[in-house]
Order: sequence, then C-alpha cells, then structure tokens
Amino acid sequence: MIILLISALLGVALLALEIFKLRSWMMPLMLLSFLGILVGTAIQWGMSENIMNQNMMMMDAFALKGIAIITILATFWLLLQHKNIMATGNGSDLYALIAFSFCGAILMTNFTNMVMLFLAIEILSIPLYVLAASKRGNRASNEAGFKYFLLGSVASSILLFGIAMIYGATASFDLYVIHDFIATQPTNYLVMVGIAMILSGFAFKISAAPFHFWAPDVYQGAPTPITGWMATVVKGAAIIGMYRLFAGAFEGSLHSFHGAIAIMVTLTLIIANGMATLQSNVKRMLAFSGVSHAGFLLSSLLIPGFNSETLMFYILSYGIASLIAFYVMQTVGEQLGEDFHAFEGLAKKSPFTAAIMSLALLSMAGIPPLAGFFGKYYIISGLMGHFTWLTIIMILTSVIGMYYYLKVIFAMYGKNENAKEYIESNRLLAAIGGIALLLLFTMSAFI
Repeated sequence: MIILLISALLGVALLALEIFKLRSWMMPLMLLSFLGILVGTAIQWGMSENIMNQNMMMMDAFALKGIAIITILATFWLLLQHKNIMATGNGSDLYALIAFSFCGAILMTNFTNMVMLFLAIEILSIPLYVLAASKRGNRASNEAGFKYFLLGSVASSILLFGIAMIYGATASFDLYVIHDFIATQPTNYLVMVGIAMILSGFAFKISAAPFHFWAPDVYQGAPTPITGWMATVVKGAAIIGMYRLFAGAFEGSLHSFHGAIAIMVTLTLIIANGMATLQSNVKRMLAFSGVSHAGFLLSSLLIPGFNSETLMFYILSYGIASLIAFYVMQTVGEQLGEDFHAFEGLAKKSPFTAAIMSLALLSMAGIPPLAGFFGKYYIISGLMGHFTWLTIIMILTSVIGMYYYLKVIFAMYGKNENAKEYIESNRLLAAIGGIALLLLFTMSAFI
C-alpha cells in the first residue's frame, strides 16, 4: 500500500512545492519517491503472500516486477531530462503532470477490477494530453495535444464500452469472476464483442496498427522529453496492463483472438518499418520505430505459457535504449535540427555522444550482444512452432529496421558539415545509459 500512496501523493506534493516557491526541491523529492517505491517493491517481494487491497488491486509478483521496471525507466528519464524540463519555464507544472501520469502507470500493473483498470488508464492518459501540448506558442505541439486528446478520448470510449459489454455478460467487474465465467463460456457473444473492443482500445494506447496513425504526429509535435516519456514509461505500462488483463481474466477466450492479434502484429511491423525508412526527420523515424516495437510486445500474447519476465526484459531494454536516443535527439535537435543532416559529422565533434547514440540504435535494431537482441530473440523463439510465418515476418522487418537505424549512424560517422556547431552535453548520464545497455544483456542468462 505504501507504494501506491507514494505514487498518488507525489503529484500533490510537487504542486505544494510550487505554491511555496520551493522548486529546487522537486528533483530531489521525485528521486527520493522513486527510490522509496523501489525499496517498497523489494520489501514486498520478500513477503510470502500477495496483498489484496479491497478486491481492487493486488501486489503479486507480476505487479511488483512491473512497478520496478516502470520506476527504473521513470528515474532514468528524470535524470536525463531534468534540465530540459526546468528550462521550459513551467517545469513545476510539467513535473506534477508527470507524477500523476506515473501514478496511473503504477496502477496499470496491479488492478484486479475493470473499474480500477479504466481509472488507471485515464489517470495515465489525461496528463499526457496536456503534456503533449505543453510547448505553448508552438503550433506543432498544440496540434499534437489536440489530436492526442480527440483520438485518445475515442479510444477510451471504445474501451469503456467493451468493459460494459463484459459486465453485461458476467455481472461483475472483478477479474477473477470474469476469468471463471469465461472458462465456462469462452465464446459468449457479449464477452467476445467486449474483448474485441477492449483489444482495440489497448491497441490505440500502445500504438499498434491499424490504430497507430496518431503516434508519428503526436510524437513529432510533442516536446522531445515528453515524447521520450510516452514512448517508454507510458507504452511499457500499457503493455503490462494489457498482458495482465488478456493473459489473466481473458485467458479462456484469448485463443479466439490469436488470428486478429497476429494480423495486427504483422501490419504493425510492416507499416512501421516501411514508413520509418521513408522519413527524413529522425524524431519521426524514432516514432515509427516505437510503433514497430509495439508489434513485438503485442506478439507476446500469442506465445503459449509465455514467461512474463521476458516481457519485462524487453520493456526495460527497449526503454533504456529509447530514452538515450531521445536524449541525444533533444540535445542535437535544439542546436542543429531534427533531420538526418543535423547528425552529419557528429562523431567528429562529439565522439562520445555519437557512440552512445549508436549503442542505443544498435540495441533497438537487435544487434548482439546488446540487450535489444535478446529481447527480440526471446519473443521470436517463443513464437517458433506456433506462428512460424509471423517469426519470418519479424526477422525480415527487423532487417529493414537495421537500414534506418544505420542511416543515422552512417550520418554521424560520415560527413562533417555540422561537426563544428555542436556543443557537448552531459556525458555522465549518457554514459550510465550506455553501460546499462551493455550490462542488460547479461540478465538474459537468468530469464
């Protein structure tokens, strides 16, 4: 319970600090809160029994792993983007909104009731509508926030309608009651329609095709630090919540949706990787890259007896690599722009920054021995023998993905047109991220 209290009260505490003009305390308070959540997770992990809170939430092993992953990503994001957030002039407001979004992300890991699921999604999403449009005076940012709000509201409505259909069939919002009902009536009409609508709503949240069309525009228009938050913490929390629901309460009917999910994964991989190769803007290319990774994460629902630790590992490895990429994108974009030409010759002026960016991109591309390779390997190996045709598509699209990742790397180590204009940024934090990517692959031995 202490974990939920910390996450829920953090945003309120940050607003209080703003009232008393104590902005310098915000960064330490957030770090201390994240550390407290990690400590609470470790303590809870050592207990022998799961803790149920009012039949609405449960701190089981899956929830604790999800909370730890999300908190690690949130901490890393904060360390990298603190200066950029405060430089906006309204950093206190942004931090409070981030804290509320983080609270929703935590709730996405441990719900046991459909009402709590919907509350978690809205607490996670509503601050993002404001954050996406937080760059006041910037037309692209305002457009991103407005577009995200409209489409996100429609997706939430569809998801809520699906929850209502499930309730109409089972007369309960409790996941365990729903699980038992589906086990006896897996093809109930209302249940099938409800699951289909909920699947559509979640597909929007994780930007899986054909519900991905908002992601490139919103990711490109939103401030880069916010884009990094949405692409890692928010997407990771949505995937964890989706897995908890579909592999848990909907397990009895999940096989009926394998074909639909496989088609969604195929479309996601083909469209995302194909469109990414056509982009001239690196930030937009990273947005399509995130859509591609959503396809890999979604495919975990197709693996029989899937190990959730593999899912967590993929979210963590992709999240760290993506945060590094968006951090470098932020520093380069502010000085030189966001297109590929801005990265030309970066290695000459700042070989360290170029090396860290290359490391992150190679990990996302799935090049061994980086962590991203093992994340993709575990997903693909789990699908072998069940969806062999899909694994072939995954491998082929991953090869296509290498093209646009290497395109950035070749630009950094190629021409030197912009080398003299770039000013080195914080090397220490980027080094921490690079080391994390190198060390993460050793965790694969324990999965």
